Amino acid sequence: MIDVGFDRLVDQAWPAIHRVDADGWVLRASGGVTKRANSVLPLGEQDDLQAAVERAEGFYADRGLPSVFSIGGGATPGLDALLGARGYRVVDPTLIMTADLSEEAGVPGGNGVSEGAGAAAEKTGPSADGVELTGEPSRAWLDTWWSVDGRIGADGLETAARILTGVPATYASLGPGAVGRGVGQGGWFGIYAMAVLPDERRRGHGTRVLRALLSHARGRRGQGTQRAYLVVVESNTAARALYERHGFTVTGRYHYRVR
Repeated sequence: MIDVGFDRLVDQAWPAIHRVDADGWVLRASGGVTKRANSVLPLGEQDDLQAAVERAEGFYADRGLPSVFSIGGGATPGLDALLGARGYRVVDPTLIMTADLSEEAGVPGGNGVSEGAGAAAEKTGPSADGVELTGEPSRAWLDTWWSVDGRIGADGLETAARILTGVPATYASLGPGAVGRGVGQGGWFGIYAMAVLPDERRRGHGTRVLRALLSHARGRRGQGTQRAYLVVVESNTAARALYERHGFTVTGRYHYRVR
């Protein structure tokens, strides 16, 4: 049985600007800004797998973009091997990590947010730990995140902002040095865009932002939120260690195929 759960969650939390349904596959394009928003989400079976791949390749060629496929737990059977045979390389092996929100186990030193801040799901203001939560990303938030994660220079920031704000989300910032983003999705709370400026690292800023988002997520339990998830590139051992200290464990994996 194909498991499409996390594939869909990640897609919904990071919505591409342009989306085309192609017999169950979703062809996503956003001007080349982030692989997630410029890749095929290939869920379910295909009667003619090679023809489906060729249609997707034409879609991206017409837009002057590389052909990229996101290969997760719900990917069409046989697709990964076929792409390998067609010369696609594996890029960014990524872990899906999850944590239970029913208690605050694994969160050293408390929750990092003032009492009641998490329960007021869309309220703004600073936490007891100095982390501010807002319903929109400020220019400073965007600049911090993009300076760490941006791949195509300043010209892509406007497009990136459109992707981020395509769904309701909570934006956490600790001054100009550290940011994160949380997305409520029914029983899940997705944590994205965790970024700390190089000069601000090893000072606990990422920990404080993560705790603030987790506390906010726990405040949503009355709305049915029970678990948190995040995605992290497998090679990022420092981030993985941070998430593990806060109760996250590996639940799944995905990677991209790029040509």
